[in-house]
Amino acid sequence: MVLGKRLRHLRQQAGVSFEEASRAIEVTPLTVRRIEKAEVGLRIPYVRELLRVYGVPAAEAEDFLSMAREANKPGWWYKYRDVLPEWFSAYVSLESEADAIRLYEPHYVPGLLQTHDYAAALLRAGFPHDSDEEIERRVALRLRRQDLLAGPGAPTVLAVLEEGVLRRPVGGAAVMRAQIDRLSEALGLPGVHIRIMRFAVGAHPGAFGPFHHFRFGFSELPDVVYLESLAGAVYIDRPADVVPYLDVMDRMSVQAEPADRTREILEELRAEL
Repeated sequence: MVLGKRLRHLRQQAGVSFEEASRAIEVTPLTVRRIEKAEVGLRIPYVRELLRVYGVPAAEAEDFLSMAREANKPGWWYKYRDVLPEWFSAYVSLESEADAIRLYEPHYVPGLLQTHDYAAALLRAGFPHDSDEEIERRVALRLRRQDLLAGPGAPTVLAVLEEGVLRRPVGGAAVMRAQIDRLSEALGLPGVHIRIMRFAVGAHPGAFGPFHHFRFGFSELPDVVYLESLAGAVYIDRPADVVPYLDVMDRMSVQAEPADRTREILEELRAEL
């Protein structure tokens, strides 16, 4: 996505039209548009010729081509493609590159913070016809995603959780105690912040459903909001459409319990189990 936007900027800077660019690489103008929108892969011969037409110096062009080769490599999640829906692969990619992730969850602990047993219980409910092996593959993918929290350049994560998330008995009491322990441990990570929305708050602006917000360190990438349904997902990146979600998250952050109360609340709820 970043390289596609940079190619668009280079084309516009050079005063080259879609038609002129398409003639240079012998494709349709639509294909050039799709390259710039990251809807197709970056074919190296095409990119090399476009950079030449746009007047990019040889050294800069080689750097760009190196990045294009890197971008074309499958992500680590490719090996899980047998249990990774196509519509969710974009989510894993965005999650891996985000500088900041803010999310609201009214039903379940977010995947980035789940234990093995909690994830397995959820996935068995969500995929009742899967074999034990397939469920374990899905769990492995979910746990592998969590590596980014402790790695270099880990994103800042703010999770606003409804109190019901911690009271819903997923997998039984023992699984829930271990899951609450996992959340307490996550609070020790420098970039992880968890806020709890108590039942006493009543109606609030996020009650329409869960959403995840991604922010990136690239000026070419806009903020993205992710919404999921039973049939797939929607990725919102038009600024005017993203702003309402940011406003809702800010308002919920005020209504939720203060961050310094989270560990105490987790301990209270664990004791009830």
